[in-house]
Amino acid sequence: MLLDIKQFISAIKQIAEEKGIDEQKIIQTIDAAIASAYKKDYGKKGQIIRAKLDPSSGRISVWQVKYVVEGVDDEGHITGFVLKRDDEEGGFRSGEEEEGIKIKFNPEKHILLDDARKTESVLKAGDEFISPLEAKSDFGRIAAQTAKQVIVQRLREAERESIAEEYKKMIGFLISGVVQRREGGNVYFDIGRVLGILLPLEQNPLDNYPVGRRFKVLILAIEETPKGPMIVLSRSHPKLLEKLFELEVPEISAGSVLIKGVSREAGSRSKIAVWSKESRVDPIGSLVGQKGIRVQTVINELSGEKVDIIEWNDDPVKFVANAMSPAKVVDTKILDQKKKHILVEVIEDQFSLAIGKRGQNVRLAAKLTGWKIDVRSPKEEMKADETEKEIIETGKKDEIQSEEK
Repeated sequence: MLLDIKQFISAIKQIAEEKGIDEQKIIQTIDAAIASAYKKDYGKKGQIIRAKLDPSSGRISVWQVKYVVEGVDDEGHITGFVLKRDDEEGGFRSGEEEEGIKIKFNPEKHILLDDARKTESVLKAGDEFISPLEAKSDFGRIAAQTAKQVIVQRLREAERESIAEEYKKMIGFLISGVVQRREGGNVYFDIGRVLGILLPLEQNPLDNYPVGRRFKVLILAIEETPKGPMIVLSRSHPKLLEKLFELEVPEISAGSVLIKGVSREAGSRSKIAVWSKESRVDPIGSLVGQKGIRVQTVINELSGEKVDIIEWNDDPVKFVANAMSPAKVVDTKILDQKKKHILVEVIEDQFSLAIGKRGQNVRLAAKLTGWKIDVRSPKEEMKADETEKEIIETGKKDEIQSEEK
């Protein structure tokens, strides 16, 4: 049975290119389809038929597989080492015969060890015994339909695997997507070979999602579902802000400016800490851009979310003071180095700005720096050093009371 090799290879490459599937997987799919069609027309119930297409010659080989077993008891059940099958093409698990589990000997799929060794003396229980079958070129309508179903199913599975593998490599990356539809609170994006889903928790509260509008989204995760891989997207993750600046600021791509941290409350305010490896490069100026064009581009992409650009410093006192922007800090003092507890003083008219609406500014600064921040104003009776002393003394009192209990 011969095939037109040029047509075959051309078809294989075309399907592989369209579906993004490895050519070898398509050939394996064809093999499975041929075996299925052969069994439908020429095989018997219980038989395990396999086929192999040789792309170089166009010839198809067909054979029957039987599994070697040690023996059969008086009731016709397999004894000794057995192979328990999960499906016809694979999924075998081996082991000794388990108590209460008996497998009926089927001459179409099993062969006794003594009989198998008459043909191949090296065989042992659990091996495959292969018998070549006559190749056929004529298949009936039902067999052809069965083969078609096998090919479609296998190609669908291979395409799903290919999509999952492709997007797994893109987790944490930025991608452009077009809103396709909304269902309930979920928004579905066309991101290429598959749809991505933007769940309510991953949406930016400032965004509107009209059908056809393009957004930049972060690939957050890949989840397997019965219908194939589901690409989970995000518009609220802090890494989205980082990736947007990487896209807009050449100095970040070049490596001269580094993003050291991001804290974000999507739809409201974000803080991003940057540092320059080169003294001649201004890290904040790089992100702001001429006349603020770079940061404004990012803000527009985030639908107006406010962004504070902070200069990172390895000295926590200076870094925390910077992170409190736009509030101006008068004094900063570490209260507990081990617990990362720090006190910040600001003048009275800066106090509400330092705290922020509902504590947002100081909360974002704490997330960015990793320090617990207390804010005081000089108007209060206690200064930074007095507060520090009180906290230490209070801690000692708590320890004494704990020991007394």
